Amino acid sequence: MLQGNIQQLYIGSEELYYIVLSIGLLLVLSQAVLLIFMYQDKELLSFDGFKSLFAFLIGVLILAVTLPSLKSIIQKEYDVISGDCTIEVDSFGRSASATFEMIETGEQYIIYDIPELDAYGKSIPYYCKVTVTKENMFIKENMFNMGYEIYDVKSRKLLLKND
Repeated sequence: MLQGNIQQLYIGSEELYYIVLSIGLLLVLSQAVLLIFMYQDKELLSFDGFKSLFAFLIGVLILAVTLPSLKSIIQKEYDVISGDCTIEVDSFGRSASATFEMIETGEQYIIYDIPELDAYGKSIPYYCKVTVTKENMFIKENMFNMGYEIYDVKSRKLLLKND
Protein backbone atom coordinates (compact mmCIF):
# COMPACT_ATOMS: atom_id res chain seq x y z
CA MET A 1 0.00 0.00 0.00
CA LEU A 2 2.77 2.43 0.87
CA GLN A 3 5.52 1.14 -1.39
CA GLY A 4 6.44 -2.16 -3.02
CA ASN A 5 5.01 -5.07 -1.11
CA ILE A 6 4.55 -3.42 2.27
CA GLN A 7 1.21 -4.75 3.40
CA GLN A 8 0.41 -2.53 6.36
CA LEU A 9 -0.59 0.92 7.46
CA TYR A 10 0.00 0.71 11.18
CA ILE A 11 -1.58 2.50 14.01
CA GLY A 12 -0.20 0.21 16.65
CA SER A 13 -2.79 -0.34 19.36
CA GLU A 14 -6.50 -0.58 19.82
CA GLU A 15 -6.70 2.61 21.87
CA LEU A 16 -4.87 4.66 19.27
CA TYR A 17 -7.15 3.21 16.59
CA TYR A 18 -10.20 4.53 18.44
CA ILE A 19 -8.56 7.94 18.88
CA VAL A 20 -7.91 8.23 15.13
CA LEU A 21 -11.44 7.01 14.35
CA SER A 22 -12.86 9.63 16.75
CA ILE A 23 -10.79 12.39 15.11
CA GLY A 24 -12.17 11.36 11.71
CA LEU A 25 -15.75 11.37 12.99
CA LEU A 26 -15.27 14.72 14.72
CA LEU A 27 -13.81 16.31 11.58
CA VAL A 28 -16.55 14.99 9.30
CA LEU A 29 -19.45 15.92 11.58
CA SER A 30 -18.19 19.34 12.68
CA GLN A 31 -17.13 20.42 9.22
CA ALA A 32 -20.39 19.17 7.66
CA VAL A 33 -22.37 21.33 10.10
CA LEU A 34 -20.06 24.28 9.48
CA LEU A 35 -20.36 23.87 5.70
CA ILE A 36 -24.17 23.84 5.98
CA PHE A 37 -24.13 27.11 7.92
CA MET A 38 -21.67 28.62 5.45
CA TYR A 39 -23.90 27.58 2.55
CA GLN A 40 -26.91 29.23 4.20
CA ASP A 41 -24.93 32.44 4.73
CA LYS A 42 -23.59 32.23 1.14
CA GLU A 43 -19.99 32.15 2.41
CA LEU A 44 -19.20 28.73 0.98
CA LEU A 45 -16.83 30.07 -1.69
CA SER A 46 -14.76 32.06 0.81
CA PHE A 47 -11.33 31.04 2.10
CA ASP A 48 -12.96 29.72 5.30
CA GLY A 49 -15.25 27.60 3.15
CA PHE A 50 -12.29 26.01 1.41
CA LYS A 51 -10.58 25.35 4.77
CA SER A 52 -13.73 23.66 6.04
CA LEU A 53 -14.04 21.60 2.89
CA PHE A 54 -10.38 20.54 3.20
CA ALA A 55 -10.89 19.51 6.87
CA PHE A 56 -14.04 17.61 5.87
CA LEU A 57 -12.11 15.72 3.18
CA ILE A 58 -9.31 14.90 5.63
CA GLY A 59 -11.95 13.48 7.99
CA VAL A 60 -13.42 11.39 5.17
CA LEU A 61 -9.94 10.07 4.35
CA ILE A 62 -9.34 9.12 7.99
CA LEU A 63 -12.70 7.31 8.10
CA ALA A 64 -11.95 5.54 4.81
CA VAL A 65 -8.76 4.15 6.34
CA THR A 66 -10.16 3.22 9.76
CA LEU A 67 -13.76 2.09 9.17
CA PRO A 68 -13.01 -1.09 7.15
CA SER A 69 -11.20 -2.58 10.17
CA LEU A 70 -13.79 -1.50 12.76
CA LYS A 71 -15.69 -4.83 12.76
CA SER A 72 -12.48 -6.82 13.22
CA ILE A 73 -11.35 -4.64 16.11
CA ILE A 74 -14.72 -4.65 17.91
CA GLN A 75 -15.16 -8.40 17.56
CA LYS A 76 -11.44 -9.01 18.17
CA GLU A 77 -11.12 -11.00 14.93
CA TYR A 78 -7.43 -11.05 14.25
CA ASP A 79 -5.14 -12.96 11.93
CA VAL A 80 -1.83 -14.24 13.23
CA ILE A 81 0.88 -14.28 10.57
CA SER A 82 3.81 -16.42 11.63
CA GLY A 83 7.06 -17.61 10.17
CA ASP A 84 10.74 -16.86 9.94
CA CYS A 85 11.41 -13.13 9.67
CA THR A 86 14.07 -10.48 9.74
CA ILE A 87 13.74 -7.21 11.62
CA GLU A 88 15.23 -3.94 10.42
CA VAL A 89 15.13 -0.69 12.36
CA ASP A 90 14.64 2.56 10.47
CA SER A 91 14.99 5.94 12.13
CA PHE A 92 14.03 9.26 10.66
CA GLY A 93 14.13 12.44 12.69
CA ARG A 94 12.74 11.85 16.14
CA SER A 95 10.77 8.76 15.25
CA ALA A 96 11.81 5.22 14.46
CA SER A 97 10.14 2.04 13.27
CA ALA A 98 10.91 -1.63 12.89
CA THR A 99 10.07 -3.53 9.72
CA PHE A 100 9.28 -7.21 10.16
CA GLU A 101 9.82 -8.99 6.85
CA MET A 102 8.47 -12.51 6.58
CA ILE A 103 11.14 -14.54 4.76
CA GLU A 104 8.78 -17.04 3.07
CA THR A 105 6.24 -14.55 1.70
CA GLY A 106 8.18 -11.28 1.54
CA GLU A 107 5.35 -9.49 3.37
CA GLN A 108 6.46 -6.57 5.49
CA TYR A 109 4.87 -5.29 8.70
CA ILE A 110 5.85 -1.92 10.08
CA ILE A 111 5.88 -1.55 13.86
CA TYR A 112 6.38 1.85 15.46
CA ASP A 113 7.37 0.26 18.77
CA ILE A 114 11.01 -0.80 18.42
CA PRO A 115 11.61 -4.27 19.90
CA GLU A 116 14.63 -4.40 22.20
CA LEU A 117 16.71 -7.19 20.70
CA ASP A 118 20.44 -7.87 20.67
CA ALA A 119 20.74 -7.63 16.88
CA TYR A 120 18.77 -6.51 13.84
CA GLY A 121 19.17 -6.87 10.07
CA LYS A 122 18.60 -9.14 7.11
CA SER A 123 21.32 -11.57 8.18
CA ILE A 124 19.74 -12.25 11.60
CA PRO A 125 16.57 -14.36 11.35
CA TYR A 126 13.92 -14.69 14.04
CA TYR A 127 10.64 -16.58 14.22
CA CYS A 128 7.83 -14.01 14.43
CA LYS A 129 4.10 -13.98 15.06
CA VAL A 130 2.41 -10.73 14.05
CA THR A 131 -1.23 -10.18 15.02
CA VAL A 132 -3.19 -7.99 12.58
CA THR A 133 -6.82 -7.22 11.85
CA LYS A 134 -8.49 -9.57 9.37
CA GLU A 135 -8.67 -8.74 5.70
CA ASN A 136 -12.04 -7.48 4.51
CA MET A 137 -13.83 -7.28 1.18
CA PHE A 138 -12.98 -3.60 0.61
CA ILE A 139 -9.28 -3.61 1.42
CA LYS A 140 -7.39 -6.79 0.60
CA GLU A 141 -4.70 -6.13 3.17
CA ASN A 142 -4.37 -6.50 6.90
CA MET A 143 -4.56 -2.88 7.97
CA PHE A 144 -3.79 -2.58 11.65
CA ASN A 145 -1.11 -4.24 13.74
CA MET A 146 -2.33 -5.37 17.14
CA GLY A 147 0.81 -7.04 18.52
CA TYR A 148 3.78 -9.28 17.87
CA GLU A 149 5.88 -12.05 19.37
CA ILE A 150 9.53 -12.69 18.55
CA TYR A 151 11.12 -16.10 19.08
CA ASP A 152 14.60 -17.50 18.64
CA VAL A 153 14.65 -19.10 15.21
CA LYS A 154 16.28 -22.36 16.37
CA SER A 155 14.99 -23.00 19.88
CA ARG A 156 11.61 -21.22 19.45
CA LYS A 157 12.17 -19.61 22.85
CA LEU A 158 10.07 -16.47 23.32
CA LEU A 159 12.38 -13.44 23.26
CA LEU A 160 9.87 -10.58 23.24
CA LYS A 161 6.11 -10.10 23.27
CA ASN A 162 4.05 -6.97 22.64
CA ASP A 163 0.24 -7.01 22.81
